[in-house]
Order: sequence, then structure tokens, then C-alpha cells
Amino acid sequence: MSKPDTVRFRHNQAILVASVIAFIGALPLANARTYLLPVLLVPLAAGVWAWRAGTEADARELRLRALVGQRRLTWDRVVELTADRRGRAVARLDDGQQVTLPAVRGEDLPRLVAATGQALPHAG
Repeated sequence: MSKPDTVRFRHNQAILVASVIAFIGALPLANARTYLLPVLLVPLAAGVWAWRAGTEADARELRLRALVGQRRLTWDRVVELTADRRGRAVARLDDGQQVTLPAVRGEDLPRLVAATGQALPHAG
């Protein structure tokens, strides 16, 4: 469970609804032949990804969650937060590596920075 000072970014929950509908729609196909049962894994994996994947941020760290794993980045490793050409948020790390933040858009960056407890510099 997240703390009140944790900011969570998740993908649109319509993806989860669509995966449930796709799972129900694939049931007749999977029941037709036993070798078609793995067809059910595709909407199931999409649903788990939609439910789990995203970014959480608090004053200590960033947590990037994927389908099966997660990555933790402390704020002292983050050199820059920016948006790429597609509007996705990207964190540049102190070792030069760039990490795309799941479910965070460029316009969400002020909310993400506010989770650190730091004030945003105002453009003058």
C-alpha cells in the first residue's frame, strides 16, 4: 500500500477493461481445442501489465514497475527529468543512461517533482 506522500502514475484503466473483454472473448476459442489454451495468456498478461505497470515517486526514490519486475532509483541518481519527442517522461541518470518512466507523460513532470518535496524553479 502506498503512503499518502507517494505519487502514483498508472496506465489508463481502459486497457484493463479491454483485456478482460478480450479474455472472455477468447474463452470459446480456447475451449475449442486444448492446444489453443495459451491464447488466454495474451489478454491475461495485458491485464496484469495494465494493473501493475507504472511509476511511483516519493521523497526518497522512484519505483518503476513493469509486468514482472521493478526498478528503484534514488533521486540522487537522477540528473534530469525531461520529455521525449513522443511526450513520454524520461529520467537521465548520473551514468548517462536514459530511462523512460512508465505511465508518466511530459505534462506530469511538475507533479512528479513535487513528490520529491523540492520546489520547482520558476522560469523568469
